[in-house]
Amino acid sequence: MNSINKNQPEDNREDLQGAAAIKQIKAIIDKAKTCFFCTTVGGKALAGIRPMNIRDVDDQGNLWFLMANDSHAYQEVSATPQVTLLAQGSPHSDFLHITGEALVLRDPAKIDELWEPTLKTWFTEGKDDRRIAVVKVTPTGGYYWDTKHGNLVAGVKILVGALTGKTLDDSIEGTIQLGQRKTAR
Repeated sequence: MNSINKNQPEDNREDLQGAAAIKQIKAIIDKAKTCFFCTTVGGKALAGIRPMNIRDVDDQGNLWFLMANDSHAYQEVSATPQVTLLAQGSPHSDFLHITGEALVLRDPAKIDELWEPTLKTWFTEGKDDRRIAVVKVTPTGGYYWDTKHGNLVAGVKILVGALTGKTLDDSIEGTIQLGQRKTAR
């Protein structure tokens, strides 16, 4: 625990598991919509980093992406499936770090489910473009930073704290663990 948290009069730590972890992932991703999709290259984690749109988070907490099968990201994930996802849902809260295993699929039904017309910008032949790969990321762990009561309450607490010289932020943070998977920080 760091010195800022030691000055906090409220409990600001809550590790999440199972359904609560999935709910937190979905809430942050719903706000963020995109993340940095980080691959491992030559044994070096976070070597390939690019922004990617998260197409869906399913009820098991898996994150779904569409990716070009002729891209560097596709080659990297195919060689080493361990990935890191970094998302930020707002300027002051809704931060998420996920580690996971990526699985590359060619699933026309899933492509149809995840498709929207603006994706034709990258997949010029539409949802039948042969270059489309589906990527399913199964989280193996993670960490989140958020507010307990939303940005308005957090802002008021910060202002009161600044006026009184007390640490009164509204933060909450903790590990994310789904099922029997181990959590990484």
